[in-house]
Amino acid sequence: MAESEAVLDVRHVSRSFGALRAVNGLSFTLGRGQVCGFVGPNGAGKTTTMRILATLDLPDAGDALVEGCSVLADPRGVRRRVGFMSDQFVPYPNLDVEQYLDFFARAYGLRGEERRRRVRDLAGFCGLDTFLDRPVSGLSKGMGQRLHLAKTLLHDPVLLVLDEPTAGLDPHARIEFRELVLALAQRGKSVLVSSHILSELAEVCDWVLVIERGQQVVAGAIEAVGRDLQQGSLRVAWRVLADAEGAERFLLVQPHVEGVSRDGSRVRFGFTGDEAALAALLARGAAEGLALVECRLEEAGLEDIFLKVTQGRLQ
Repeated sequence: MAESEAVLDVRHVSRSFGALRAVNGLSFTLGRGQVCGFVGPNGAGKTTTMRILATLDLPDAGDALVEGCSVLADPRGVRRRVGFMSDQFVPYPNLDVEQYLDFFARAYGLRGEERRRRVRDLAGFCGLDTFLDRPVSGLSKGMGQRLHLAKTLLHDPVLLVLDEPTAGLDPHARIEFRELVLALAQRGKSVLVSSHILSELAEVCDWVLVIERGQQVVAGAIEAVGRDLQQGSLRVAWRVLADAEGAERFLLVQPHVEGVSRDGSRVRFGFTGDEAALAALLARGAAEGLALVECRLEEAGLEDIFLKVTQGRLQ
């Protein structure tokens, strides 16, 4: 990606807390309208990196640029361009939803009709327009996260930094929040989002950045990274009508088969042979009496990528 195309350009950022190196020479870029899943084990340095991008912390070395504005040399310029949604929403007491948004709109310097229009528009976009007179402290977790996002968008940032935005939400609320993120990307917003719900990230992200112990482990388009990690090995899923355990035993002694796992009626395995060898395996399975009703090739997903490239080491 050319430097001029990058909304976010992180350059060799490091941050230590005493003897602990939380972020260690991290570099990456994020383009306009791109949604990047920021993934890593607990203590990998994700939140520290996000706080640096939001100018809430300073790197010990390196720099980060948002549309060319440096977090070190021009933090005010960065704040005008970044919307940071922390992992916890803290409601202000004695305010309703409209008053809460109006307060932050004033803090961002919005005035008059522009301020009122922005509050109304974002309340509508985030599904809060019928909750404007609702006390903030009485909102559900899901509606609180919607309000948290609306507040983050008030100054129309080009880059959104979302730290565990769906933590604690029920499945329905997570789906709705995911749809909001996709709508923002379609409007040209760049999004850096962290979550431990990897299957959810895979549905919203076109890019993944995996870090561990403050360093980049892998980065790229999810499909491309998955293909690279497979290195010529196919990932195959079988579904059988009965005796999945027997199918598992059969596969464990077959050539080209590796990493066999069983989940209910499904048996998954890696296969290093070509398609002719896979066809021969299917024929042998049928001859052994396996009641095979489905054979599907799978690409490595975000969970597979995470488990393969990280060691789960805490720091």
